[in-house]
Amino acid sequence: MSSPLNIKQNLYNACFQFIENRLLTVQKTITEIQESLTSETKSSAGDKHETGRAMLQLEREKAGNQLAEIVKVKEALSKISTEKNSKTIGLGSVVYTTKANYYLAISAGELTVNKDKFYAISPNTPIGQLLMGKEVNESIAFRSIGFVVKEVL
Repeated sequence: MSSPLNIKQNLYNACFQFIENRLLTVQKTITEIQESLTSETKSSAGDKHETGRAMLQLEREKAGNQLAEIVKVKEALSKISTEKNSKTIGLGSVVYTTKANYYLAISAGELTVNKDKFYAISPNTPIGQLLMGKEVNESIAFRSIGFVVKEVL
């Protein structure tokens, strides 16, 4: 069995990789949009041309917003320490409950470490807010489903 710090480090690494993949995807999208805008400039004038440019500008703005969000999430992830354990659930905690296992960091979905499934969630999510500040043996009710905190790393 892996040590608690290994589990935390592996979950952190999985979240980091998730964010890096999203970053690469958005950067690629921005590059493609920029190339399309450049080629649109070289094409013929007219209403169709202007509509195409406007659509590309909107797409670029949307991708820029996604990029800004990724930077914020990456910054939040960088504040997490994988080297300390706490009895109270907080940012960076690995939480085992009677229903599911959670990693409070960023919203990255389901992650598997050593054949155990964890849900990487942000403390700002509804379930994250319920878990924050709880300790072992405390009960939580989420969407009419009750569960108990079994272990906190």
